[in-house]
Amino acid sequence: MDKQSLSFGKINPNMLKEIVFSYLGSHDSRVIVGPKIGEDAAVIDFKDRVLVVHSDPITGAVENIGWLAVNVCANDIATRGVRPLWILTVILLPKGFDSAQLRNIVSQINEATRKLDIAVIGGHSEVTSSVSRPIIIATVIGEAKRGKFVTSSGAQVGDSLIVTKGAAIEGTAILSTEMKELLEKKVDKSLILEAQRFIKMTSVVKDALIAVKVGGVHAMHDATEGGIASGLQEIAWASNIGIIAYEEKIPIYKGTKEICKALRIDPLKTISSGTLIISARKEKAEKIVSALQKNNIRASVIGEVVEKAKGRYIIRRNRTRLNLSQPIKEELWRILEKPRSVR
Repeated sequence: MDKQSLSFGKINPNMLKEIVFSYLGSHDSRVIVGPKIGEDAAVIDFKDRVLVVHSDPITGAVENIGWLAVNVCANDIATRGVRPLWILTVILLPKGFDSAQLRNIVSQINEATRKLDIAVIGGHSEVTSSVSRPIIIATVIGEAKRGKFVTSSGAQVGDSLIVTKGAAIEGTAILSTEMKELLEKKVDKSLILEAQRFIKMTSVVKDALIAVKVGGVHAMHDATEGGIASGLQEIAWASNIGIIAYEEKIPIYKGTKEICKALRIDPLKTISSGTLIISARKEKAEKIVSALQKNNIRASVIGEVVEKAKGRYIIRRNRTRLNLSQPIKEELWRILEKPRSVR
């Protein structure tokens, strides 16, 4: 059997299908939505209701790891159009970690869960020589009426594509915190300070619940690893459709632009928890955007769903195309892995 080296970030979708999806245990007919490319939360049949479940790790941040663990995982429940209710956290700490650092992490988890009205119902914590920095793996659970949920695979030809907030929200927060000293040589300190506050924009729970209340939503996905480009790509893969989006229509905050320029990274391919991608009926799109804006959530129509044969791409400002047919590599890992290579 041929062996292939694995690179940082998500496992390649082809390898995921070939290897991981070949070992899924026993079949259970109550699993309505199970493992599938582009689908980030399982849906389980509980007669008149369903449970929506998702797990996620935080491996690219240290400073705000507790806050991110809650919000990143809760987001994938919200993209089902479901309110997250319960969370379990596994906290893995490196040797030398102290009680004050642990208190900081769990206080962040407490703050984030209280803000979203989520109960912490269990988990595990330990100090281990297997990690050199803290890692948190969270599992969040939500509940909905049967049939009253959204998937990533429901996008339909003719839908409008909407994004909330802007590109590289989480990436901006992480980079402005973890690489502050390097960035201060290239970016105005006030912009870095503002960018660090982006950590408070990493939830899409409110965004998603507002959108589904308006109606006409066929699919949703949050722009995590690989950013908006990857989020659009995963909707396309899951729904078996084409996508045409326009870079000039995608909001990018000034701080994000400056940080990405300084580090020579593409904001469209940078992790963006806090950005929700919505595929909705064209006639409902402006109503969704209006409802979001009335709730002080920036939102824009950035493209449309087309037939698969028409392709999957983002038209750049210079009129070139960012191809969404091939897996998108997350920009954050490249920078965090070799920060000294950035000049």
